[in-house]
Amino acid sequence: MPFLENVTRGRNIPRERLEEVAENYYSLGGRSPINDHCRELIAALERDFAAHSLHLPIYWGNRNWHPFLDDTMRRMTADGIRRALVFVTSAYSSYSGCRQYREDIDRARAAAGPAAPECEKLRHFFELPGFREPMAENLRAAFAQLPEDRRAAARLLFTAHSIPTAMARTCRYEEQLRDTAAFVANAAGRDAWDLVWQSRSGPPTQPWLEPDISDALTSVAAEGARDVVVQPIGFISDHMEVIVDLDVQARRHAESLGLNLVRAATPGAHPKFVSMIREMVEERLNDIWTGVRCLGDTCCPSPQMLRASA
Repeated sequence: MPFLENVTRGRNIPRERLEEVAENYYSLGGRSPINDHCRELIAALERDFAAHSLHLPIYWGNRNWHPFLDDTMRRMTADGIRRALVFVTSAYSSYSGCRQYREDIDRARAAAGPAAPECEKLRHFFELPGFREPMAENLRAAFAQLPEDRRAAARLLFTAHSIPTAMARTCRYEEQLRDTAAFVANAAGRDAWDLVWQSRSGPPTQPWLEPDISDALTSVAAEGARDVVVQPIGFISDHMEVIVDLDVQARRHAESLGLNLVRAATPGAHPKFVSMIREMVEERLNDIWTGVRCLGDTCCPSPQMLRASA
């Protein structure tokens, strides 16, 4: 509950709703698996750094739970760190996946005082092979779970976290997801696919990206499909939104429709993904920029900025 209170602070979410959501966590031992995923990724990255003679300490800070970013920034300051490169675990551009993290970093630096390290966010990585190729590998493995004579007819749905349509119009979130989905599907030998959305959390009166995964599954079943493969292409690890929204709720809905649902894994600590992060660090250390940059103050405006401009 303290974690959920942090996540929803200032949003006037009823206590009853928080208690309802908390039941999902209690069913998994009372906590999210995401910190364990982060520890696994960091351990793999430390081994990869050492194997490539990259001698940099790795620090880790969260927005809503321990280790909090503010505490981590204070520790870095006390350790004498003067400059840091920041890897954000969000592959795509959007306010919540880009600018909001930079705002969090700025607040943490201010709280740590004038000696806080300068922090530079690494670029988006949705287009990099180290992200896409593990996705394609996992997608092929998911299709291999189906009976061979039913694989060709199985439907493919890529999912990502839905965001308000007003926010989507100010960034390249949906465009980047569709580009990644097309690459991954082609690499896995699939021509047909759909991009659908999950984890909506806004009020019913606010338009968000659609269709929702549940509505998409209903449509797939109505079209006569027997099998559907779902890949959460918007996420890097199998955390709560993947487990609850897809493995529990979407699977239950699919079963009620007579659909066999297979869920493809996220990259997690795949060796190619780990190497990609190290290569992004080396790219910046050597001042070699390629691909999509973060555009600073013009990047992914906040909802407050959108309301002010309107």
